[in-house]
Amino acid sequence: MPELPEVERATRLLNALGADKKITKVETADDTIVYSGVTSTEFAACLTGRKVIRAHRYGKVFFMELNGDGKHPVMHFGMTGMLHVKGQSPTHYREAPSDTTVSEWPPRWMKFILHLTNPKNGQTTEIAFRDARRLGRIRLCASPRTEPPISELGFDPLLSMPTFSEFLTLFRKRRGIAIKVLLLDQTFSAGVGNWVADEVLYHARIHPEQRCNTLSQEQLQALHEKITYVCETATSVDADDSQFPDNWLFKHRWGKGNKKRKHSALTLPSGEPATIEWVTVGGRTSAYVPELQKLVAPSGRDNQSTAQNLPLKSKRRNISQTCDEEAKPSESVIIRGSTRHSVSTRLRARTKREDGNNG
Repeated sequence: MPELPEVERATRLLNALGADKKITKVETADDTIVYSGVTSTEFAACLTGRKVIRAHRYGKVFFMELNGDGKHPVMHFGMTGMLHVKGQSPTHYREAPSDTTVSEWPPRWMKFILHLTNPKNGQTTEIAFRDARRLGRIRLCASPRTEPPISELGFDPLLSMPTFSEFLTLFRKRRGIAIKVLLLDQTFSAGVGNWVADEVLYHARIHPEQRCNTLSQEQLQALHEKITYVCETATSVDADDSQFPDNWLFKHRWGKGNKKRKHSALTLPSGEPATIEWVTVGGRTSAYVPELQKLVAPSGRDNQSTAQNLPLKSKRRNISQTCDEEAKPSESVIIRGSTRHSVSTRLRARTKREDGNNG
């Protein structure tokens, strides 16, 4: 599933190719599942003839700010959504789709194609939104930032990362659920998905099943730091995983079966190979390194120096999740391992800066 880094890449692409251009034509494919609260015909009519001011992202949601008084297109990639520029390879998550060539147009599984015309030279760029599994969503919103789905999201690690003090306050509102489940809750950390959560926990040295109310001050500090680190690092290379650091779990987690693989770029502090194992947490497949991410049971105040003020009872949460296709929980791979001021205030400040730059 495309997560914050991949959606940030798509947003940058829209800004690079679409900002200040006029939508002269919109081709659509009827899909009553992907189009939410609007028909494909209504979607096309709303966009045609308007100018793209700028594309924005919050969490895994991105939208295009258009001129005029009409609504704005708000999109979510779901499991397999992507953007595809005519004449270029499509953006993708991990691997490029095997069923599409650069020359194939319109591309398979397209839901809409924007024809964007440069008013200065008349040149037109075509950008398609594709979704093979139909788990993405396309909406129209009058005020995207203050309406669902964005209004229901938690902090964004790049746009509105809370201070550590604010982070602790958010934590105190949570129950004794597994930390992996909390990270995947978009009302807590918007944009963090399965691989980002696993990468964060790996670098923070926290087991994905560790209960939130058992985390120490040191663990929470590491968690706060690594959320920012992983998201900033991934977006700094435009979500190109070939440029991710060699000591990232992402580079080695995708093998299946009981095969053993060794990677000299990733070593334990002892220099010995590490084992990547899988466990199902909250219905999601989680990869972790047991030598570095140990599941620690509560053992008095030392292990709960910060969490002692957190609620201890667990409460079930209805969290919408979609499973990634990864290794089964019973599989393991041997590799060489290595060692909101407030959230809302920050988001408003960023919005003002963007509006000022667009003025």
